[in-house]
Amino acid sequence: MTQLISLIVPCYNESRSIDVFTATIMPFLESIPDTRWEIICIDDGSQDDTLQKITALTKQSPIFRAIELSRNFGKEAALTAGLDASRGDAVIPIDVDLQDPPELLAEMVEAWRKGAEVVVARRIDRTADSFLKRLSANAFYKFHNAISKIKIPENVGDFRLIDRSVVEALKQFPERQRFMKGLFSWVGFRTVTIDYVRPVRCAGDSKFSALSLWNLAMEGVTSFSTVPLRIWTYIGGIGAVLALLYGGLILTRTLIIGNPVPGYTSLFVAVTFFGSVQLISIGLLGEYIGRIYMETKCRPTYIIRRIYDSENKNTTEDHKPSKI
Repeated sequence: MTQLISLIVPCYNESRSIDVFTATIMPFLESIPDTRWEIICIDDGSQDDTLQKITALTKQSPIFRAIELSRNFGKEAALTAGLDASRGDAVIPIDVDLQDPPELLAEMVEAWRKGAEVVVARRIDRTADSFLKRLSANAFYKFHNAISKIKIPENVGDFRLIDRSVVEALKQFPERQRFMKGLFSWVGFRTVTIDYVRPVRCAGDSKFSALSLWNLAMEGVTSFSTVPLRIWTYIGGIGAVLALLYGGLILTRTLIIGNPVPGYTSLFVAVTFFGSVQLISIGLLGEYIGRIYMETKCRPTYIIRRIYDSENKNTTEDHKPSKI
């Protein structure tokens, strides 16, 4: 029986990559038997001619659909829009830069047909990435998994196959501030892992700056763990004990040898250190409160301006802004 599989392709200023992507991926799709495909390209507020290129694809082939978001909402929101719009029995998010190799698609589909509900692709060689990016990614995975009950597989991105049952579970999540790697891990289901070597980008540059990666890491940590808040309770407790011990030492010394003039250096270090600790703890608390504030607004994760299908019709009435 022929099965429909949806490819979700978030795009942001990827004009240089789209033609290479489509030319490369189509032979792989056609080689997988008993399969129909839909390719959902989400334009996340691009400033180049990305939208024009993906809408042109919808005129060339009925398997392409294009979703135009009203502005740039970020990759997590674009991925959510693709999941909401997908119709396939299985869904595969894939990057347009071909760093998610299309040759893995057949292996993913085979593992899914054998009973896996999630097939994740794990990068075993990331030499195509910069040293700093590899170092920061490894540090994030280790730190996140050390403090969170929900473990994120190391070196696993959004590239994976997920069954329709997993998609329906993800669509029930009410979060607006979304960290998809964590949500994919949270839902569970039977999972199979496929290893691959990450290639270089086919064209263009990464849209993630150091600041955006840092913000994404903060989103991941604060979305799935309250340990950072608890740490400051321990730090405060340890600081109070040390202060009491130091106070006892000063009292004992005063009773024995009198009250010498206290040193300026020790006083300065103590005040600045504990002041810095307090500011850091307040900042961390603000991160959590800020996320609570954003969630209480109940704004949609994304807003669709228009959906283009093979007939180039506006079908936004069938896909209203997400409530999650």
